[in-house]
Amino acid sequence: MSDRVRITDVAPRDGLQNEPGGIPAREKAALVDALSAAGVDEVEVSSFVSPKWVPQLGDAAEVFSLISPRDGVVYSALVPNERGLSGAMEVRAASKARHGRALPDKLAVFTAASQTFSRKNTNATIEETIERFAPIAAACRGEGIPLRGYISCIVACPFEGAIEAAAVARVARMLVDLGVDEIDLGDTIGAGTPDSIGRVIEAVMEEGVGTPGARPAGGPHMTLHLHDTFGAAASCVERSLAMGVRSFDASAGGLGGCPYASTPGRRAPGNIATATLLQAIERAGLRAGAGRDIDPSAMHEASTLAATIASRPPANGGRS
Repeated sequence: MSDRVRITDVAPRDGLQNEPGGIPAREKAALVDALSAAGVDEVEVSSFVSPKWVPQLGDAAEVFSLISPRDGVVYSALVPNERGLSGAMEVRAASKARHGRALPDKLAVFTAASQTFSRKNTNATIEETIERFAPIAAACRGEGIPLRGYISCIVACPFEGAIEAAAVARVARMLVDLGVDEIDLGDTIGAGTPDSIGRVIEAVMEEGVGTPGARPAGGPHMTLHLHDTFGAAASCVERSLAMGVRSFDASAGGLGGCPYASTPGRRAPGNIATATLLQAIERAGLRAGAGRDIDPSAMHEASTLAATIASRPPANGGRS
């Protein structure tokens, strides 16, 4: 089994999508470039979603036009529907002309293990979201674009409460049948514990989802997307690593935070800070970065930049 752990930094998309006020596209592009320079394997740049619903990400095309892509780094984006796919394809064509490389390199779709959350987040049932993804998956196969499938609320839902691992596995099976290349398991409100995350990993693996180091022939690999609402994310990483998971999302400076997990007097902590993830990987005796080592100094700079853009102190003092 590989001793290398793949890192996707989601700060530019998931980290900034709920920030108040407008953040200039050039600042977002600067963050993407800083993360690329730090050595992460992938940067989730933005989402091709309607500005009406997520105004903070209405400038996805502009951000992609401003970044300076690096060899060896994957640049991905979320697409909620066929309209978003069309926008992403237009940007790929423009990027191909500009850089000789069609960006985004990878696309992602998102559903949930909770029907209530799915309806509130996508205005559709779980089954309806999967139907929406079919033409996106077909287009990705035709163009050779890797496709990630997010599953939100893998442990608990802010509306339904606890979610059974079997419910997550059922949605994972739908995505496997759809033909995604990666299944990204999201602990959306940060309710996970090592035991509950372990149960989800086992259930999803039984549906033919492997790890980058032990991927079933033709099957997708697994990524974990943890939030640190109750400070348990690091212990969940350690359990996941022990079970063979070698791919994680994180956010420079710990940016993000599901609005459904916040209260009027307290904003929920965000995604697991990249610093926290790197420390957990180091404690496990593994190496962060699937293709190259992550530069701690450069990651600190990226984390500080992320916090500056979001105008709040970075998690772990900026050491992401």
